[in-house]
Amino acid sequence: MGILKSAEVTPESIGPGRTRYLTHTDQLMMVVIDFNDGPTNEPDPPHYHPHEQVSYVVAGEIIFFLGDEQFHLVPGDIFTVPPDIPHTVRLLSEHVRLVDTFHPLREDFLK
Repeated sequence: MGILKSAEVTPESIGPGRTRYLTHTDQLMMVVIDFNDGPTNEPDPPHYHPHEQVSYVVAGEIIFFLGDEQFHLVPGDIFTVPPDIPHTVRLLSEHVRLVDTFHPLREDFLK
């Protein structure tokens, strides 16, 4: 069993006002991402990947875009992303925290 204590982690900067830290097993990855650059007037550019994704909104409010659909999400909400489907978010609050899980591992997130 692996333990990751948030107080002992230095999050990785992934852009102005955005950080993440993560852990993984051989088959599953969990990523905590903090957005501190909201609210935004436009969504981030859409992206897609071959991974299955399940995400939990811990803090803040977002508009989640999946393909041509959009959803207003708040803390406690969960969303799923099938492989290879364009998706993105628009931040509605100053701070947003998401917990993303991926299968298989996002090798591009590993150093």
